[in-house]
Amino acid sequence: MPTVLVPHSVPRTHGPAIVGSIIVAGALPVFLVAGWPVAGWAIAAVLWIAGQAFGLVLQRMPLGMGNLASSGAVALGRMVRSITAMVVILAVTVSNQQVGVAAVAVYALAFTVEFGTSLVVYYGGEART
Repeated sequence: MPTVLVPHSVPRTHGPAIVGSIIVAGALPVFLVAGWPVAGWAIAAVLWIAGQAFGLVLQRMPLGMGNLASSGAVALGRMVRSITAMVVILAVTVSNQQVGVAAVAVYALAFTVEFGTSLVVYYGGEART
């Protein structure tokens, strides 16, 4: 019998963003001890903070079938947030490869941890009936 995925309510928690932010903050001592380019960490941190601030604005918008316009704006905003970070990091990498790779490492790790935590929170919640 095929598995049926039951939709869950979208959790209104800041936990995944906090976990990702801890990753970004925890990367600074690693960069300092290892002698990696701190400018790469700083670029990733600024992009992370800006993205999270924009995410907080998007999170305040209503979602669902009764709010299709704002749901579309949220989806577009989330895409723009990711694309903007990608373009900035790409431009930095073109100008200075070491700094760009450092920024990619921090941002990608934080994003991956935040995304994984979001999945755990989403699927760990109550299923809608």
